[in-house]
Amino acid sequence: MQENHFNQDFFQFLQGSPTPFHAVSSMAGKLRDAGFHQVSETEPWTLAPGNSYFIIRDNGALAAFTLAAKDYQDQGFRILGTHTDSPALQLKPLAGKTSHSFFQLGVEVYGGPLLATWFDRDLSIAGRVVCTTTDNSLSTLLVDFKRPVAIIPSLAINLDREANNGRAINKQNELTPIFSQITGADALNFSSILAEQINKEYPDTQVAAIMGFDLFCYDCQPPSFLGLGNEFIMGSRLDNLLSCFVGITAMTETRADNNRLLICYNHEEIGSITAAGAQGSFLHSILKRIIPDSVSRHRALRGSFFISMDNAHGVHPNFSDKSDPEHMPLLNHGPVLKTNANQRYATTSVSSAIYKTIAAEAGVVTQNFVMRNDMACGSTIGPHTAAILGIPTVDVGAPTLAMHSIREMTGSHDPFLLYKTINRFLTRDHLPQTNG
Repeated sequence: MQENHFNQDFFQFLQGSPTPFHAVSSMAGKLRDAGFHQVSETEPWTLAPGNSYFIIRDNGALAAFTLAAKDYQDQGFRILGTHTDSPALQLKPLAGKTSHSFFQLGVEVYGGPLLATWFDRDLSIAGRVVCTTTDNSLSTLLVDFKRPVAIIPSLAINLDREANNGRAINKQNELTPIFSQITGADALNFSSILAEQINKEYPDTQVAAIMGFDLFCYDCQPPSFLGLGNEFIMGSRLDNLLSCFVGITAMTETRADNNRLLICYNHEEIGSITAAGAQGSFLHSILKRIIPDSVSRHRALRGSFFISMDNAHGVHPNFSDKSDPEHMPLLNHGPVLKTNANQRYATTSVSSAIYKTIAAEAGVVTQNFVMRNDMACGSTIGPHTAAILGIPTVDVGAPTLAMHSIREMTGSHDPFLLYKTINRFLTRDHLPQTNG
């Protein structure tokens, strides 16, 4: 696959994945097209060597795996891990409210977004809706308004002379998007508006009542190239849909006779302690069903390796003092190995050496990131998964600026450079081994 084609496909994936639910739906479509068979956690599995399968949990998490053609229960797994969620503004259950002729939407802050970037943006709404239909059944539907329908206007500087002097944002009072204007005696009801949207997207579905929803605001502006030579990518939800796209592309494009597995968790941005999160049972339960015998499963895990993919902090030219002086990852200079002495990242000297060997074989140079000692370190799904499975794990990611902004920035070469290393990881005959 060529880089230009890869990036164009990546842009389409970003544009079609405004929420974790849409990202999973899009990835499921790619897997079906590649010959993967969907299985359900509520049904018995009949797995065949050499075949490929995928599972969806709670609409927002997905796992896909391919089994070796021979003796797959005696082999280790090459495992990729990502997460589908991004920091956002999520609608409250009773979302609609009126104020001074405006119909507004009450929202909660999901994860840790850079809130200032959400002002004065063309926002749309997407997510999943659970409704009853006229035949008295419950149905879960994905909805996407796909056009600007909301905005959070900034307060004019004439009315807030301290706006440029570090004023804090009140999450309760100042993050209420304007959705419409009420004219005359008209009264708006958000459930009715949502039912109308469902009717537009699903004209053959007769909705009786809206029972609940998980809806998010998102930026309508599509991803784009940036820079004099198109050397940068700007887009929403690069953290961590970039890694999801790398993982799903590698899984569907790779042809190799080995055990490989991709796990895309939800809820990483809020701690991962959910049924669809990395601290839940999803991956462990899948592995138990693939290899039911506990001894065989533990032997296979001992021969497995896990690559946790999540975007990394690149050095910011205006704030280079926020980076450790010896660890300043640059955009377009290769994937970043993330290390932390307190294991907030799961990378060790052994797992780092294995990944560096694979990257070198793919013709890709790697970089290193360590947080400054006087700053708190973030974390990823890597440590959670490593602790549960007890397998060597490395945390890597594409270098990124403006992480958790409504629009993030990476290099235009970075997604493909990461993909090249993952492709090599999945196709190598045997993983590098140490003699220790």
